[in-house]
Amino acid sequence: MVHYKAVHDIENQTYFVDLVEGYQAKVSYQISGNVLTLDHSSVPEALRGKGYASVMMEAVLSKIEQEGYTVIPVCSYVIHYMKKHNEWQHLLAKKEP
Repeated sequence: MVHYKAVHDIENQTYFVDLVEGYQAKVSYQISGNVLTLDHSSVPEALRGKGYASVMMEAVLSKIEQEGYTVIPVCSYVIHYMKKHNEWQHLLAKKEP
């Protein structure tokens, strides 16, 4: 299995994942302290429906975990993915009381 890696572009608040043949997926965010609000994700149209969205999420969430951030999913796909994958629940930012 190919292992995909996310690259964190801090200046543009985006994670990029190189997929195949020069295609890149990306997840953008807003940052507050050490909490990332994941507000947009995209996979190139040519690769949609082939499982690359979950490849993107695995790579990005692994990188976020390594960097010590927590997340608030706002993007509909990120919300969907986080609900289906309990192994990433620990990255969800705790809600303010």
